[in-house]
Amino acid sequence: MLHQIVFRAMGSQIFVAVESPLPPTELNNVSNWFEEWEESLSRFRPNSELSKVNRVASMPTEVSQTFADVFETALSAEQNSEGLVTPVLLDAINELGYDRSFDLLPLQSDIFHPQVFSAQPHLDEVSWEASTRTICLPPNMQLDFGGTAKGWAALQAAQRLGKFGPALVNAGGDISISSARKDDEPWRVGIANPFNRSENLEILQLPACGVATSGRDKRRWLQGDRWNHHLIDPRTGLSVETDILTVTVVAPSVIEAELAAKTIFISGIDAGLTLLDENPSLAGMLILEDGECLYSEKMEKYLWS
Repeated sequence: MLHQIVFRAMGSQIFVAVESPLPPTELNNVSNWFEEWEESLSRFRPNSELSKVNRVASMPTEVSQTFADVFETALSAEQNSEGLVTPVLLDAINELGYDRSFDLLPLQSDIFHPQVFSAQPHLDEVSWEASTRTICLPPNMQLDFGGTAKGWAALQAAQRLGKFGPALVNAGGDISISSARKDDEPWRVGIANPFNRSENLEILQLPACGVATSGRDKRRWLQGDRWNHHLIDPRTGLSVETDILTVTVVAPSVIEAELAAKTIFISGIDAGLTLLDENPSLAGMLILEDGECLYSEKMEKYLWS
């Protein structure tokens, strides 16, 4: 039996499916898990653990295991992407107008205030003691865990539910699958058409894995005569200028998929396809502004026709 639940958390729609005789109370607990994680990780909640850490920069602060896990995930992402994917861009994204939950964000403002850009800080400037879970930010840094937190939450939920049976958790496009469905049937996941979101461009058939999509087709707003989106280039402090509209990546875990999708989106078509083809654990699909779709060689095995 396939049990499903849909709710909103972390500024996104969360979809959960579990194939098992799952106790109803356990499925209902999933929204409580996300609420607990959001209380720790949200930059939009003034009393969240993340907001408190940002407010007391230069002061050592003991954090929860949840915060520690996500911080170390973000630290690994920054290192593995050579700084392209980093959580230290909160000041930049606030300056561009994304200073509240996207549901509350005005989609147009009259004036764009160009930033005086200076090099972004790096996480190696943070004082972090893993054994005591103690963090101290430098005074010029604030953190925003963003998609890293959603991917981490999707993975945690799928792992918890996976003990009851095959589970899929979709946290706003960050998807974690604990195992193939019964009788080794794959899960089927659609890649939405960014030009008509009521239809899918492809259907993927997936085993245990992670999937993530990054793009500039949804979370966009107009500031003066400039279109901004939520993915920031740490080299400029502005929304990424890229020849990719959206990219979807399949990887062994949603954490790897989320990191690869962002890196490819920032890097552009040529570097992105090279990254996919040189990494045997990744497969991907790029959608361009003119509607053209580009596939890595390994993506074919996941396409359902």
